Amino acid sequence: MSARDDLANLVRRAETGTAGPPDPRWAALTVDAARARRAAVLMLFGVLDDVPAESGKPLAPAALDVLLLERAHTLGSHPGQVAFPGGRIDRGETAVEAALREAEEETGLDAGGVEVLGSLQELGLAHSNFLVTPVLAWWQSPSPVRVVDYGESAQVFRVPVRDLLDPDNRVMATVHRAGRTFDSPAFTVNGVLVWGFTGIVLSGLFDQLGWSVPWDQGRLHPIGA
Repeated sequence: MSARDDLANLVRRAETGTAGPPDPRWAALTVDAARARRAAVLMLFGVLDDVPAESGKPLAPAALDVLLLERAHTLGSHPGQVAFPGGRIDRGETAVEAALREAEEETGLDAGGVEVLGSLQELGLAHSNFLVTPVLAWWQSPSPVRVVDYGESAQVFRVPVRDLLDPDNRVMATVHRAGRTFDSPAFTVNGVLVWGFTGIVLSGLFDQLGWSVPWDQGRLHPIGA
């Protein structure tokens, strides 16, 4: 079975309620749905072309990457964090329309080459009070991507999935806020740390797909508040 088939099957299981119990960290991503703002992110997977994978380990699936961006360090919300392309759902838009529009605006991709597979369960982003719909998609015809607005993004990049799955690139990010400690699965790739909401969503997705590789969850990576 191909990686695309794995992703499409996960969407079908999610839609029919047979995807199995949610990742416990996904279950913790909650907000007050009555007060939250709606947003959508595009989780866009495709076949590697000229993006070299650093990991030489025989990790499956091979020749696969995902599109990510690093938010500008001057932003007031989640500055410098790695995220999926996405943003607020405007009035009259669906989650899919918003995810594609935001991805075009942030990365310059051609949405005509994107096959939308479906949406996963809504997840809460408590820090900014968003209820986020992850839109899972397959990049049928990859197009060039770039930073469209440096006021919004520091970089746009495609990261090989096998680099994300490599146990050497996995850590548990830990941050102290308001007298409490928060831990989240994270990835050290492309010279950045993928943690928080994005790290939790990617880790849970890989677990649900059966792609995850055992890693040392006791290896902590402290980060600033």
